[in-house]
Order: sequence, then C-alpha cells, then structure tokens
Amino acid sequence: MIKSFFNVNTISLLVSEGYYDSGSIDGFLQELDREKAKVVIAKEFRKFKKPTTVIKGLDSMTDSMTDVASITKELKIKLGAGGTYKNGFVILQADHRSAAKDFLITKGIKEDLIEVR
Repeated sequence: MIKSFFNVNTISLLVSEGYYDSGSIDGFLQELDREKAKVVIAKEFRKFKKPTTVIKGLDSMTDSMTDVASITKELKIKLGAGGTYKNGFVILQADHRSAAKDFLITKGIKEDLIEVR
C-alpha cells in the first residue's frame, strides 16, 4: 500500500497559510516539482570532436520559455561563445561548465540544485 506524503488537508493548510499565492493545488504541485528539479551542466563532444557545454533542466527552474531564451542569450554574451537553446537544452560551444555554474548562481538558482559533470 502506497501512502501519500501530503494529504488534502495538509495541502489546503499550506495554500491557506500563504506558502503558494494563487491557491490552486496544481500550482502548489508545480512549486514542489521545481524544488526537486536539478540543473545538470555537462561536457559533451559533438561534431568533429569539439567540446560543448550542455545545460539540462533549466526550463524547470524558470517560468516560461522566454526566460530560458533570455538566460541563454545573456550567457552567450557573457562567455563570448556561440550557442543555442533547443528542445530544452542550452548548448554552448566549448567547455564553460564552471563559468555557466557561476552565472546560474548569480541568476538566483541555488548552488545545491546545480550538478556539474
């Protein structure tokens, strides 16, 4: 038998106490998912054995796709590297793992939610 950690009374209490503003259970569950999500920064070798930095899970940390696109643009400008945002991945040319981590921390993502591989 599987027991649920939160029952409806607990969720209602948390919503009524102001932990989530909109008062919807769906929004509250999205906030819980956001707290469990991780951003993974990894180095991969792509075409012609060139190193690339791939950032996964950034879309779960932001509110909309435009936020991820603007973060990608700012990251490319700061690093002086080419890159793109496709299918939920931020792909940067060259190895920028530590600089990308520092940038995401300055953007408000907690350090313990960022995993560098």
